[in-house]
Amino acid sequence: MQRLKSRVAIVTGSSRGAGRGIALVLGEEGATVYVTGRSVRGALTNEALPSTSIEDTAELVSARGGVGIPVRCDHAVDTDVEALFEKVRHQQGRLDLLVNNVWGGYENYDTADFDAPFWEQPIWRWDRMFNAGVRAHYAASRLAAPIMMAQRHGLIVNTTFWDRGEYLGNLPYDLAKTAINRMAHGMALELRPYHVSALALSPGWMRTEAVMAHGHTREELSRTESVEYVGRAVAALAADANLLEKSGRILTVGDLAREYGFTDVDGSQPPAFQISDGKG
Repeated sequence: MQRLKSRVAIVTGSSRGAGRGIALVLGEEGATVYVTGRSVRGALTNEALPSTSIEDTAELVSARGGVGIPVRCDHAVDTDVEALFEKVRHQQGRLDLLVNNVWGGYENYDTADFDAPFWEQPIWRWDRMFNAGVRAHYAASRLAAPIMMAQRHGLIVNTTFWDRGEYLGNLPYDLAKTAINRMAHGMALELRPYHVSALALSPGWMRTEAVMAHGHTREELSRTESVEYVGRAVAALAADANLLEKSGRILTVGDLAREYGFTDVDGSQPPAFQISDGKG
């Protein structure tokens, strides 16, 4: 049974990685999914990674039973974001789910460089994480909120990384994720009178295209999860009639899997990731 048959969703940054996984699962559940990002056919933002266009993702959403609609959008450009939400408002007249997944700062990723102390971190990494990450989440949310408030229901999900207050090992990254988590808390408080929920959702170490291209060992990959595991968490949350009880919280995919009873694509049920377990 498709639990989200009549729902309309926007998944930002969904040409690949977690965003793609979330969009595909929402498609399986029957949702209409606006797939956004900068990578379009003929102009990919990362030519080294396969199948990364928004058109590819949208077609897979439709193939799985939903309706995939690709929209080229640079979430660091306000006019692009405004045009996206106007398109959704005009075409659908509603918005049930916004997944803020777009992110920046992983460009030219190298473990040694990424884990360097803050005084050795390039300032562009801060700019990307806060502009293409934190600010982009905020910009999309402020446009989604009025639509959801008018219909008196809706869900805003900020994808994040959280390990119960542990330091995440990279200061700009730690601060950006903390801001995203706090943003969900504040939005939830202000949206509660309108029966709209907002929360932060933390997956574990996922087998994204970039991770799989990095050359990890079999033992390392044994601690990973698919990008659709977080998608199943989002779908379960969106279908929960008592969702408002969770609004404002930071939730982990592993904990939600046990609560709602879903598994990863291989039938396993990876627990909530912890930094002490390995890679963050």
